[in-house]
Amino acid sequence: MRNHLPQLRQQHQLSQAALADSVGVSRQTIISIEKGRFDPSLPLAFRLAELFDCTIEDIFTPES
Repeated sequence: MRNHLPQLRQQHQLSQAALADSVGVSRQTIISIEKGRFDPSLPLAFRLAELFDCTIEDIFTPES
């Protein structure tokens, strides 16, 4: 799955650690999601979308 998490995080001027704290995960989890090594759980995807005031589809897109 592709994601726009690094761009959204930078637009909101959040560090990986600050984003992780905001959604209740570890910094390593954010790093893994940003690098495409880990797909977030649905609850985590919803928390990220809520934080950035967007839809899950605005952050994550399936690889074709």
